Amino acid sequence: MPFLVIDIGNTRLKWGLYAEPTPDAQLLAHGAVVLEDIDGLWQRHWRALPTRPSAMLGCVVAGEAIKHRVEEQLMQGWGLQARWVSSSAQAGGVVNGYEHPQRLGSDRWAAIIGARRRAVQHDAANPPPVLAVMVGTAVTVDAVDASGRFLGGLILPGFGLMYRALESGTAGLKVPTGEVSDFPTNTSDALMSGGTDAIAGAIERSLRRLRVQTGREPLLIMSGGAVSRLGHVTEFEATVAENLIFEGLLTLASEPAVRRSAA
Repeated sequence: MPFLVIDIGNTRLKWGLYAEPTPDAQLLAHGAVVLEDIDGLWQRHWRALPTRPSAMLGCVVAGEAIKHRVEEQLMQGWGLQARWVSSSAQAGGVVNGYEHPQRLGSDRWAAIIGARRRAVQHDAANPPPVLAVMVGTAVTVDAVDASGRFLGGLILPGFGLMYRALESGTAGLKVPTGEVSDFPTNTSDALMSGGTDAIAGAIERSLRRLRVQTGREPLLIMSGGAVSRLGHVTEFEATVAENLIFEGLLTLASEPAVRRSAA
């Protein structure tokens, strides 16, 4: 039962075709397109797939026009009905502690569920608290305690948004091509190091808070298109999950209620 998962973010659409709708399923094919190229998704990517998905599940934070165009291509190409995740009070082994659970972004919800699943895999008898970090156009830093309760989290600008804000709001500062260093001695390095330290600092502070809140050492899971920019940060140890949102979507897809709705 080949299964398609889709993550429509602020900048790109990412997709993965799996052998079945379970978190440990084999990844058969995957790809990504920038949202400006969304109309060519079927012709350039999905049409050539060797196997047809029997169902799909996705999350979307882009506008309704983008969502509608994807739905059209799914229906016209495969006759496939689109199903989109909405955040809920409880799903995938996570209790949603957001003030208004339905207002939590569906991509964050999927990543949180994927991170919780990894915590359970790490120690099924006594799962650790986990911090789920997505590094993309925006950065999200979300905390889940040892019982699986989502405690809340941060949203801050990603690297590109930070640099564009500095470029547009100051005189003489351009998007940097510098390197990260402890004590930068030129403007390009200062900009690059400042952006990295801002994101790394938010992660460090959240880890410390979660450690104090739970009395245990949290598991740090990081993912997203720009996560490699934090690869040199040595102040914390992280597990990089290439497709954390996909893992969350597949976890949700494997739940009995979701599987019945896809039948």
